[in-house]
Amino acid sequence: MGSYRGRLDIIADILNIVKGKAKKTQIMYQANLSYKVLQRYLEETVRASLVDFDGGTQYYELTEKGVKFLEAYEKYLKTNKRMESRISEARSKREFLERLCSEQS
Repeated sequence: MGSYRGRLDIIADILNIVKGKAKKTQIMYQANLSYKVLQRYLEETVRASLVDFDGGTQYYELTEKGVKFLEAYEKYLKTNKRMESRISEARSKREFLERLCSEQS
């Protein structure tokens, strides 16, 4: 089973691809998106000023706001990973306590 990518994950994938300038087809394949989904996200990222589109060259480019998004996204990923680890640890401790309560002495 593949891992689920949410909206922010897809946007981050697109922005990481666009860092070095990219055309639509390149983004679609590297981000593993259908054309329809790609269109929706490209429109959203352009409207949000995360990427610019150069009509002459047909390239998408990362904006300063896009760079800030990626920096914040990386911090979010690190925080989220730490939180998931702590939650997992807490669940394990709870399961241990539950087992102690149900064991016969």
